Amino acid sequence: MTEFDKIRIERHDDGIRVLVLDDPEKRNAIGPAMRLELLDAADQLSTDTETRCLVVTGSGTSFCAGADLMAIFGVNGTTPSSMRARQLSYYESFLWLRELPYPTVSAVNGHAIGAGLNLALACDITIAGPNARFGATFAKMGLHPGGGCTYFLTQKLGRGRALRTVLLGRTLDGVQAHNEGLADVYADDPLGEALTLAHSVADLQPSLARDMKQAVNLAAENSFDVTVGFESWAQAASAYNPGVQDAIRAAGRTTSSRSS
Repeated sequence: MTEFDKIRIERHDDGIRVLVLDDPEKRNAIGPAMRLELLDAADQLSTDTETRCLVVTGSGTSFCAGADLMAIFGVNGTTPSSMRARQLSYYESFLWLRELPYPTVSAVNGHAIGAGLNLALACDITIAGPNARFGATFAKMGLHPGGGCTYFLTQKLGRGRALRTVLLGRTLDGVQAHNEGLADVYADDPLGEALTLAHSVADLQPSLARDMKQAVNLAAENSFDVTVGFESWAQAASAYNPGVQDAIRAAGRTTSSRSS
């Protein structure tokens, strides 16, 4: 098992995993060392067959203050092509979260700026707390957004509000983010709320939670027919899960007693 310095992975017995960005002195910004550790975490978490839900959060007062800008965008001795390759290597350090088969939840306890915003939104469900700050601040530095920012914002906010957000380099607090749809949940204790949700997911049959995630992802980006086609297979498969037949019989008895 890899030993980490800038992050840690907490493993709960019921299949919950908590990925903590753990460099509070740098507000959990993604520097060269954290980038490599996040890629190692990707290998561990993508092959961990015991995992049922992943929660992502930051230690200290920040979620993730972005990426190490000098490490990515310093121009000395670089070409646009080599800079783009560096950018993509940083994107890879968090976009792997989108590929995990099980549900993922970000608990945003502080600043989620630039790459930190993208990391939070790469999770399936985003929970904002009172101290959360979601910043798409690229334009304030003259930079174009990257790391999936325009995709995530457009999916969450819609085209017009996403464009306004990146043009103005807006930062939204937790309440604003929730009201505008950027955060799915607002909670006074975002990590506690995320863990409560994760425990509920862990109580489900693992295949059921994974198929639900896949169905929602299909629905977000494909046609109705594609989604219903997948649902029909996934629903049929779920009928063989433990306890389902008992629940169906119990529901049938309840329906019969109401109709008599």
